[in-house]
Amino acid sequence: MSEGSKGSSLAFGQVVIGPPGSGKTTYCHGMQEFMGRIGRKVTVVNLDPANEAMPYQCAVDIAELITLPDVMENLKLGPNGGLIYCMEYLEANFDWLQEKLAAFRGHYYLFDCPGQVELYTHHDALKNVFAQLAKWNFRLAAVHLVDSHYCTDPGKFISVLCTSLSTMLHVELPHVNVLSKMDLIEQYGKLAFNLDYYTEVLDLSYLVDHLASDPFFRNYRRLNEKLVEVIEDYSLVSFVPLNVQDKESMRQVMQAVDKANGYSFGDQEHRSLEALMSAAVGADFHFASTLAVQERSLRDLRVV
Repeated sequence: MSEGSKGSSLAFGQVVIGPPGSGKTTYCHGMQEFMGRIGRKVTVVNLDPANEAMPYQCAVDIAELITLPDVMENLKLGPNGGLIYCMEYLEANFDWLQEKLAAFRGHYYLFDCPGQVELYTHHDALKNVFAQLAKWNFRLAAVHLVDSHYCTDPGKFISVLCTSLSTMLHVELPHVNVLSKMDLIEQYGKLAFNLDYYTEVLDLSYLVDHLASDPFFRNYRRLNEKLVEVIEDYSLVSFVPLNVQDKESMRQVMQAVDKANGYSFGDQEHRSLEALMSAAVGADFHFASTLAVQERSLRDLRVV
């Protein structure tokens, strides 16, 4: 993987990003297992120096280079400043990363990234790491996870849309936004609109009107209208719903990412995927699907 070598083979993968608690590590574990079952050789790369409990098989771990507790103790930095320092240190040690990745040629890569939002909205260290990977002929897509419970709060959902848009513009990678933990969404409360409204990011003026019914947000109606205008003018943000324990949901996300980064799979993997999905109707496929969530939300709306 010499820098700029056009003749070397392409490597495909995902950089898994998103705020703390959005399910990035769980996603990497689930996607590693799912892809492994259809015959794809997967290497998980942990780029989160604060990640100590990793359920997946980690092939490359940034902890071998630097850890957040060491930085905080030795440099007297807080967790946010420490994470930024760690990413800048990784940027300054590309040779370490290149040497580690070279041992897994021909694999599909999952990069488990830190959960600090600033790293994806305006700081350049991780963006530069992704750009360097592109020079090494990596074809990456950013998988941006957002907890689905934000859909139950219109104000928070507008904030999520702004963050997602800012991340898409800053990171400069093909992007798949994912609403994670869909199996838990009904525990957070009823949705004001059906699920398609949130995944497709339809006419947001309805959200502004819904916010205006709250006395607090009524005073900020014009601000919310302008935020919504920015989101709609770019018309970039949409979401794929995800339940990590639902095979059909995992397949949909995987295919969206494969389309984004240009990965094309062979006949053997296609047959394995078909076999896996046909087995999914058996006893092990007992999780609530996102379709069921959508149908219930529509039924509740009709009752109202």
